[in-house]
Amino acid sequence: MHEFDFVKSSYSNAGGECVEVARNLPHAVAVRDSKTPDGPILRLTPKAWEEFTAFLD
Repeated sequence: MHEFDFVKSSYSNAGGECVEVARNLPHAVAVRDSKTPDGPILRLTPKAWEEFTAFLD
């Protein structure tokens, strides 16, 4: 099993609202709250992540 390589998302802000994203696995983008790294991980398809981030812009 592969491990996720999380990095802070460019959508995070300096006010503590931090999201980490892992894009190192094929067919999955993982998202988690950086304040709770042992908490739940949301797994999305790359297409779903692309659509979600397009909505944010």
